Amino acid sequence: MIEVKNVVKTFDGFRALDDLSMGVQEGAIYGLVGPNGAGKSTIIRHLTGIYRPDSGQVLVDGEDVYENPGRKARLAAIPDDWYYFPSASVLDMMRFYRGFYPSFDKDRYEKFKEVFSIPEKSLIRRLSKGMQKQVAFWLTMCCRPKYLILDEPVDGLDPVMRRQVWSLMMADVAEYGTTVLVSSHNLRELEDVCDHVGILSRGKLLLERSLSDLQENIVKLQAVWQTPEPPALPGEMEVLHTSHVGRVYTYIVRGSAAAVQQRLAPLQPLMLEALPLSLEEIFIYELGGEHYAVKEIVL
Repeated sequence: MIEVKNVVKTFDGFRALDDLSMGVQEGAIYGLVGPNGAGKSTIIRHLTGIYRPDSGQVLVDGEDVYENPGRKARLAAIPDDWYYFPSASVLDMMRFYRGFYPSFDKDRYEKFKEVFSIPEKSLIRRLSKGMQKQVAFWLTMCCRPKYLILDEPVDGLDPVMRRQVWSLMMADVAEYGTTVLVSSHNLRELEDVCDHVGILSRGKLLLERSLSDLQENIVKLQAVWQTPEPPALPGEMEVLHTSHVGRVYTYIVRGSAAAVQQRLAPLQPLMLEALPLSLEEIFIYELGGEHYAVKEIVL
């Protein structure tokens, strides 16, 4: 299990992480999302033992990960800007990884040649960004880590390879219980693979729930009322956003679909329909509703 307990990290007076606490259960695929500057890459550098927190703890299987080779051996990471030696080939980097990870699986490396189809003597610096990312997955997954930490992992990959990479990772989760923490702005893709989500903003965790619980706690309703002007909604309802096109009103409301519909039923709408929200919509409205939504600028 990964545990982050009350972590604070400050850079030149700017508090990048502000008393952050979060937890990633074993065998989970955890999506870490947030706006630019929220602290996602900073906490990932703590999880991989690159940064030491100013205060608080970052624990992997109950031990601090910073300067702990035993715990770092259980982790493998692919950062947004993956590092490789400038003069290295795929084969050179394989040997480098194998020297650091006792669990490195050479047989898997050979099998993955068929998946990635990149000559192992190719100089990595001469490969395209997408092919470099393929090499990163090829080598990292051969380390057979217990915890796989990813920052914008499939950026640069074509659609077929994106699906291939996710398929390989999910197979490892199912078969070996690998725990995956992935930070990405591609919320549509995370929605397909993650079972837990944490929303980070300004160095704090706004919420941390299973994706199913998150989707059940906020609902989009479309309603048509009997009068041109909509009636006042019950005061106890927490309405995050309201919009309308003609007489069709759309409400984003906190609560379950059944409970919200039951509260609105006495107002006798001509039409009332609950619609599922995407993770992207939940992300926008949890971060502040209309104040965070796309702004229309007249030029």
